[in-house]
Amino acid sequence: MTKTTANELTPAPIVTPPPPQPSEDVYSSIQKINEAVKESSTWIAPLKYELSKVIVGQEHLVERLLIGLLSGGHILLEGLPGLAKTLAVKTLAKAIQTEFRRIQFTPDMLPADIIGTQIYNPRETSFEVKQGPIFSSLILADEINRAPAKVQSALLEAMQEKQVTIGEQSFKLPELFLVLATQNPIEQEGTYPLPEAQVDRFMLKVVVGYPTREEERTILDGFDQTDSEIQIAPVAEPSDILGARKVINSIYMDDKIKDYIVSLVYATREPKSYQLELEDYIETGASPRATISLKAVSRCLAFLAGRGYVTPDDVKAAVVDVVRHRLRISYEAEAEGISSEDIIRKILDTVPVP
Repeated sequence: MTKTTANELTPAPIVTPPPPQPSEDVYSSIQKINEAVKESSTWIAPLKYELSKVIVGQEHLVERLLIGLLSGGHILLEGLPGLAKTLAVKTLAKAIQTEFRRIQFTPDMLPADIIGTQIYNPRETSFEVKQGPIFSSLILADEINRAPAKVQSALLEAMQEKQVTIGEQSFKLPELFLVLATQNPIEQEGTYPLPEAQVDRFMLKVVVGYPTREEERTILDGFDQTDSEIQIAPVAEPSDILGARKVINSIYMDDKIKDYIVSLVYATREPKSYQLELEDYIETGASPRATISLKAVSRCLAFLAGRGYVTPDDVKAAVVDVVRHRLRISYEAEAEGISSEDIIRKILDTVPVP
């Protein structure tokens, strides 16, 4: 079998054909959705402005945080210390008028430190439940991969089922519940790799990079102001976000776009079906959660663009962040310097675009 080199995985520019033309009835429906999108997204621009007061550049990070809010999907932010991951989440919480808790993960943390525990009340001669910090709308799980796997797994039920079990009782979490976790690269000292089951619970994995030279100069000029001097105005409420989610669920997605999403995910499991010589580089392909997440994120991108319909470009813009942490590469790929992002881009270049 001919080996695929890392250079061959470099994406080539492709021309995207125009989106499929809907029927007259569908076109009328899309017009109505467009109007609903316009009405329900009035808070997006003010929210971006408030975030820009503190966050310089990082447009991709800000957009992904908004997608997490709009879809209800949890986000994993990976990057070296000092790249404004924590600051971005704290600023977001201030701007949307919702409950916010920050959990600093450490190697000596216990699961009860997250979900809570039962405490004996000697007066009542009974046990009472003391709820942990997980009982909030917006959770910042800071440096999540510095805690042991047992503690990381304590988030699983909350993230997937939106409920927490303490003793024999189960407690519902708020309707607007979102986990935004930050992690340092696993090569950093004192880090533990996240369990595969937990990684799959995150809708997006966003890799945060260094700012540009111009952005770093802007950061330097603004460093004279302390966080307390920068006033973040609340510009949205949980009801605005929940209302926008209903509109997003109605955004039109053509059957050809849905087939395209399935093809992209299926190509990570059966690359030979698309004449891709990648089976030696893929340990396991993306799970069905990738398919579901890709649909949701594509709709969110259409919403942020002010459209009531999804285009292939929305899917292509979403696929790397949705699939990169769900695609396990082989030791051979690591040895040859081929990353999951390289494989995803090769798939994007090969799978036919509708």
